[in-house]
Amino acid sequence: MAVLINPKIDSLLETTSRSFYPTLKYLPKKIRGQIGLLYLLARVADTIADSKHGETEVLLGTLKQYNDVAQGRTTSLPEFGLLADIQTNEHEAELLRNVDDVIEGLSVYDAEDQKRMLECLDVIVGGQILDLERFGPAKEGGDVSALHSNTELDDYTFRVAGCVGVFWTKMSLAHLMSLSPEEEEIFHEKGIRFGKALQMINILRDIPEDLRFGRCYIPKDELAKHDLKPHDLLDETNLSKFRPLYDAYLDLTNEHLEAATEYIRMIPEKQFRLKASCMLPVLIGQRTVTLLRTGNILNSDERIKVTRDEMKSYARKLLRALFIPGGVRRLLEKNKDK
Repeated sequence: MAVLINPKIDSLLETTSRSFYPTLKYLPKKIRGQIGLLYLLARVADTIADSKHGETEVLLGTLKQYNDVAQGRTTSLPEFGLLADIQTNEHEAELLRNVDDVIEGLSVYDAEDQKRMLECLDVIVGGQILDLERFGPAKEGGDVSALHSNTELDDYTFRVAGCVGVFWTKMSLAHLMSLSPEEEEIFHEKGIRFGKALQMINILRDIPEDLRFGRCYIPKDELAKHDLKPHDLLDETNLSKFRPLYDAYLDLTNEHLEAATEYIRMIPEKQFRLKASCMLPVLIGQRTVTLLRTGNILNSDERIKVTRDEMKSYARKLLRALFIPGGVRRLLEKNKDK
């Protein structure tokens, strides 16, 4: 039997997620609660890791202790009051003050669904721990550190987002659809690339913000090929030198998004709500990549993102496309070229 999201969890979801909440509304009831709860579990971890606290060991300890409680390895939650007080985002502060309610939300689901959620959370937290160990806490005005290689970049995108594609795929196969073993393997692979696509968009959109806090996810090995160093990206006049490398990463992101559209095509037509929930982030992702092609992505004052009105427009177009034969395919193809 489907378990609907309780009002407290739903309120936290609505206030902490600008882009994911509309997607959640499309999801079939059989998996809506589990996917929404995983989002919040991961968002707690992300908020801890991104806190402007200044002490790496404190953040690492808090993150590990939080995950241990969620995983059932211990019962004592960290003290979140001080961490909540320093948040600049009031909704994330509220989330930290209600971590016990988020973890308690696991109890309404069966053991298999809990296992799927906690396996994914464990991978995400592992990625955030690696991030803190690599960069330290987010701190303005410090040195800029960077990933070394594309291998590290790919590993990072899997740990923080590709694993969500695995979770989403497992939930879909457990509750909504079935495929042959060969098709399942392909479905999993494309699900991983789906998650990586969305994380690559975050990375490529947030370069100025990450640099401001000393983090560069563009590998230094690749920057060196263009006679650039990580701190050079702080100067927007270096855009012309950086643009070819940046465009290559946009091309990779588009390849991941194409894998995501193939993932959607593998979902049975009768699962139109599942298709819709997958399509909306792809449509927004395609549009964001298009905007990033022309914007000054090194200018911190030129924040590039899809507007709320555009998101609502996509939602309306998506609803129409779902009821027109071939509408989904045409909408994806048309949007890709905009």
